[in-house]
Amino acid sequence: MEAGGAATTDATDFARLTDPFRAELLAHCYRMLGSVHDAEDQVQETLIRAWRSYGDFEGRASLRTWLYRIATNACLRALENRARRPLPSGLGAPGAKPDEPAAAGHGVPWLEPIPDALVRTDPADPATIVVSRASVRLALIAALQYLPARQRAVLILRDVLQWRASEVADLLGTTPTAVNGLLLRARARIEQAGLAQEEIREPGEAGKRALLDQYAAAFENADAAALSRLLHEDAVLEMPPMVTWFAGRGAIGRFLGAQVLRTPGEFAMVPVNANGQPGFACYQLGRDGRRHAHAVQVLSADGAGIARIVSFNQPGLFPVFRLPRVLA
Repeated sequence: MEAGGAATTDATDFARLTDPFRAELLAHCYRMLGSVHDAEDQVQETLIRAWRSYGDFEGRASLRTWLYRIATNACLRALENRARRPLPSGLGAPGAKPDEPAAAGHGVPWLEPIPDALVRTDPADPATIVVSRASVRLALIAALQYLPARQRAVLILRDVLQWRASEVADLLGTTPTAVNGLLLRARARIEQAGLAQEEIREPGEAGKRALLDQYAAAFENADAAALSRLLHEDAVLEMPPMVTWFAGRGAIGRFLGAQVLRTPGEFAMVPVNANGQPGFACYQLGRDGRRHAHAVQVLSADGAGIARIVSFNQPGLFPVFRLPRVLA
């Protein structure tokens, strides 16, 4: 079917053409916006705009490139009036009083995790999985939030999607020289955050499985000492929407022991995968005797143990992971 001229494409044909790109468009919008909900909104906006203007699409670029252009511009418009989405560690120094309750950060538009299942475009292709995981890691998405919108777009288009400088310049209405300048500044910021892809060293599958099993057991048994032994000496714990965060094995262990892991059996841990990283959906025992959605935890781990725990204490995320709010 021809794309231009008098030829028309009905909604079914359009969906057939664009559905294969939906997952990667969602990943792209998520990298730009740091929110799975906002990303889904902009993917929908992208497809609506593409449907309305499809009669003018004459195939001068691939359909994939054309959709990415629309999605990038949609995200840039969305970012014009939105604050960046941080993690607690991006807002101030670590907490100094681990024996006291954490403080809530009211009104902060927090960074959100994204389920792997939504952005893996081809689970049968190991190369695709590696690229997808590396490009949506939580630390990278958090670092992207500190880039101005155009720098963010340039870094994603050039380094993740491998667009040429001339293609990015055409999209942004600027010059390849300006694009290269934006890219250099963006790369410098990412390098400052210590996020070079070659530095990622995950444990082997058997080691990772054992580490995660021990972590879940420590949490379910309310064993803060056992959990502390799994952590790096300089590990980090963040708990949005709590603005308080902790750095260091000792501080984390003290906080968890005093404020979280107090009663064995209070929590049940269900494995999840988010941002290309392992994690758990954490259910908490309620007064009604049932286990209710409490947090989605995303872990950064290597052969030496767990380096970072980001516990999104936001039950509203559970439907995004297709998880029940109350555990059967």
